[in-house]
Amino acid sequence: MNLDVATLAIIAANVLVSLKGFNDYTFFERYKFGIAAVQAGQRERMFTSGFLHVDLAHLFLNMFTLYFFADVVVSWFGSAKFLIIYFISLAAGSLLALFFHRDEPYYSAVGASGAVTGILYASILLQPNDPLYFIFLPTVGIPAYILGVGYLLYSIYGMKNRLGNIGHTAHFGGAIGGYASTLLFKPDLLVSQTLMVFLLAIPIIILFVMEKLGKI
Repeated sequence: MNLDVATLAIIAANVLVSLKGFNDYTFFERYKFGIAAVQAGQRERMFTSGFLHVDLAHLFLNMFTLYFFADVVVSWFGSAKFLIIYFISLAAGSLLALFFHRDEPYYSAVGASGAVTGILYASILLQPNDPLYFIFLPTVGIPAYILGVGYLLYSIYGMKNRLGNIGHTAHFGGAIGGYASTLLFKPDLLVSQTLMVFLLAIPIIILFVMEKLGKI
C-alpha cells in the first residue's frame, strides 16, 4: 500500500505530539480533552487531544487502523477532502463527548480514535461490501457494513455501561462525522447505496432516541 502524503502527515503529527506528551506531563495535561477546561473556554483541546495518546500501544492501534482505511477515502476523494473528513470526525467526536459528559467536569480523554473511526466509517460507507478479515478468522471475510453497524451498536452498549477506559462517545461521534461528511461530498450515495446509507444510520438513530428517552 502506497500511503498518501496526507495520511503520512497525520501519522507523523500524531507520533510527534504523542511522544511530546509521553515525556512532558504539563504539555499532556494542558492539551488533553477535559470537560471543565473546554467549558471554561479552552476549545482548542477538542482538537489537540486528538493527537495525544496515553501510551505506545494506544498510539499504534489508532495509527494501524488509519493505515488500513485511509487509502480508501483518499482514493475516492483525494488528499484535501480526506483531511477535511478526518478533522470533521475529530471535532464530531469531541462534540459528542462534550454533549454526553457535559455534567461531568472531571471527564477527560485523549486519542485519535474519534477521527480514525470517522475515516473507518467513511470507508465502509464508500465500499460497504468489501470483506474485512480478522487475525482469529483469517479466511472468513465479514462485509464491512456489518462491522460498521455492529461496532456502533457495541459503542452504544459501552457508553451505557461505561465499559473500560475507552472513549466510546468520541468513537461514535467520529463515526457520525465520517458518515455525514462522506454524504456531503458524495450525495449520490443516497441513490446508489440507499440501503447501506440507511443501515449505517440505524445505530445513530438508536443512540439519539435512547438519549431522548433518558436511556443512556
